[in-house]
Amino acid sequence: MRTARFTLDPAFTVGRVDPRVFGSFVEHLGRCVYTGIHEPGHATADEAGLRQDVLDLVRELGVTAVRYPGGNFVSGYKWEDSVGPVEDRPRRLDLAWHSTETNRFGLSEYIAFLRKIGPQTEPMMAVNLGTRGVAEALELQEYANHPCGTALSDLRAAHGDKDPFGIRLWCLGNEMDGPWQTGHKTAEEYGRIAAETARAMRQQDPAVELVVCGSSAQSMPTFAAWEATVLQETYDLVDHISLHAYYEPHDGDLDSFLASAVDMESFIENVVATCDHVGARLKSKKRINLSFDEWNVWYMSRWQEQATTFARDDWPEAPRLLEDNYSVLDAVVFGSLLIALLRHADRVTVACLAQLVNVIAPIMTEPDGPAWRQTTFFPFAQASRHGRGEVLDVRVDSPTYETQKYGETDLLHATAVRAEDGSVTVFAVNRSRTGALPLDVTLNGLGVSRLVEHSALADADPDARNTLDDPERVVPHAVDGTAVTDGTLRATLEPLSWNVIRLA
Repeated sequence: MRTARFTLDPAFTVGRVDPRVFGSFVEHLGRCVYTGIHEPGHATADEAGLRQDVLDLVRELGVTAVRYPGGNFVSGYKWEDSVGPVEDRPRRLDLAWHSTETNRFGLSEYIAFLRKIGPQTEPMMAVNLGTRGVAEALELQEYANHPCGTALSDLRAAHGDKDPFGIRLWCLGNEMDGPWQTGHKTAEEYGRIAAETARAMRQQDPAVELVVCGSSAQSMPTFAAWEATVLQETYDLVDHISLHAYYEPHDGDLDSFLASAVDMESFIENVVATCDHVGARLKSKKRINLSFDEWNVWYMSRWQEQATTFARDDWPEAPRLLEDNYSVLDAVVFGSLLIALLRHADRVTVACLAQLVNVIAPIMTEPDGPAWRQTTFFPFAQASRHGRGEVLDVRVDSPTYETQKYGETDLLHATAVRAEDGSVTVFAVNRSRTGALPLDVTLNGLGVSRLVEHSALADADPDARNTLDDPERVVPHAVDGTAVTDGTLRATLEPLSWNVIRLA
């Protein structure tokens, strides 16, 4: 196969990686919370009911922000239900996922969970703009963040949380363009309530960062027109606009599935163009950044089939929903999506892998049992650990292959990040299912001359996956033969592989 090539030069960069690109998402959906992160009585549970085995894996994963409590769940959420003595909290029907919400895990428990992960992880709180509005958002903000001396801040202290939660990053609702959303609105309706909420929240605290809802997918019939209308109302009041995207193979078309990042990059670039057009029209010097606060591989069609079987009078607690088990193939696509986010570090400043535990997640658990890493755990953990710094401009010269959905597509998908200490990490995916891909990278003026490691996630069986019975079936392995010679990195990327090549 022809050699793929690109050149790295410190004079040509994309932008600095915002650590919040390595965020995740905890929604009250299925077993993400209950028997996921929270299981009183589990052998590893602490005094608050948090599973220590899960906390250890979350720290290893390198999560930097956690969006909460939804997702679709938030559009029926009453924050007051989730505070105060647990035994006094009401049980509610969750319309989004046809479940019963017990509220045993709430706002205080969420903050305690983040604090136990560590100071590197910050909250990202969504407010309900589906069935509620400005007043409730302000009340939640006061309860969470005001130091003391008001009814709601003193109520927080009475509930046992004297110190404010310090939530800086807020989502103004969730997927309000979607007809599936409780309280779905038109762009004009949502733009107006989002602007009113943003303006009021800034009156309480001018330093908040606000994310306004963009389209739920690039395929939405209102895409781009929705963003333009909403931003017309909110441009000078918000900091970010959201994007959501999930990918799965359709009709056995694995070649197009492997090129999913083509769609993700197009989505990002089209939203950037829309944002900048609105800014130009408003004659604003402000720049709106992107919060890609839901992304993943998700076999959504399986969920849609399952949803048709629900008994309408059955509202279970924490049912097993959306528990996709990921293969090597899925992990390679997942790694390519991470590369797409990094390649747009100049505008994508927040991103949230949906979700964190059990629900389309990198971490799985069993009630009263173990926790383990899915195949997708490894690309995320490696990118979070080694993908901090300045993203270098990577323009590949690659062999191509034909896809039904995206046409002619590069076999190589890659980016590179230069850390503060001058070391460089190349992240690369070989999309070929059958052939190894030779790679040459010219290193200009970077001052790196030594290979630290070349790690790959690949397997002779692309359907190999980690399970309860075999939790370490798939792990990254070292690759031999990679070297830096005369200013050129030379490597061979295994078929269908995610690669991390570190240079110093």
